[in-house]
Amino acid sequence: MKPENTNILSEISILTRVIEEQFPELQKYLDEGRSTLPQGNLKGSIDNKALENYRDTLKDLIQNYDKNKK
Repeated sequence: MKPENTNILSEISILTRVIEEQFPELQKYLDEGRSTLPQGNLKGSIDNKALENYRDTLKDLIQNYDKNKK
């Protein structure tokens, strides 16, 4: 796995934990987003752009929800 993928996966993990702990009502959107991620090819690589898009989607989900909640 590429180092940049590892960093993005770490961010995704942190954002997922934030959603689970602080915004549990948003968990229903996590499964939906995960299903859109590519499964990778036979060499086990995942498209970096897809990971970035998923990470950004999680960030937007949190920001928009938190902003509308206030």
